[in-house]
Amino acid sequence: MKKEGKLIVVSGPSGAGKGTVLKELLDNHEDFVCSVSATTRAPRTGDEDGVNYFFISKEQFLQQIEQNGFLEYAVYNNNFYGTPRKFVEEKLAAGKNVILEIEVQGALQIKKLFPGAVFIFITPESFEVLCDRLRSRGTESEDIIENRLAIAKKEAPNALLYDYIIVNRDGKVKEAADEILACVKAESLKPLANRDIIATYFE
Repeated sequence: MKKEGKLIVVSGPSGAGKGTVLKELLDNHEDFVCSVSATTRAPRTGDEDGVNYFFISKEQFLQQIEQNGFLEYAVYNNNFYGTPRKFVEEKLAAGKNVILEIEVQGALQIKKLFPGAVFIFITPESFEVLCDRLRSRGTESEDIIENRLAIAKKEAPNALLYDYIIVNRDGKVKEAADEILACVKAESLKPLANRDIIATYFE
């Protein structure tokens, strides 16, 4: 019988480099897949529908909520974000480790549904570095940046509810990706993950 994959929940402030770290991981480890979230926000330059997000209308999003189509959903920066249920359940059953890159609100919902999931918070080494990264992107207005920084400050205490915190330092993307692997490996060695083996001693 194929062993079910692990659900890995990744959060962190905008500008932490979550997407870059996860791309490094996914490009080099085929047993990991990233769930594509649905969102009502408008695509940014370079975004691809079905790759970065499923871009849908607010009406479509609300309809999927009614149909229990999301594992979790949340409102962030005035837009809806949600994790499609079917994709995640199918990939886990196939033995893949499924990564959910989601906001803190959604992660706390998942924690209730999947207490055995691995919760990882990615952050730069300081709030000052986060400020620099957001401004250096040059893709958003100062009002939007200030809003993102306010959200980051508000959500920071929730990082202590996660299992692991990974610091994504400039130029150390591979190191951060390797640390995600180490977290998942550590979880696979815990007693509850190996109770079937221990049970054989008493058969």
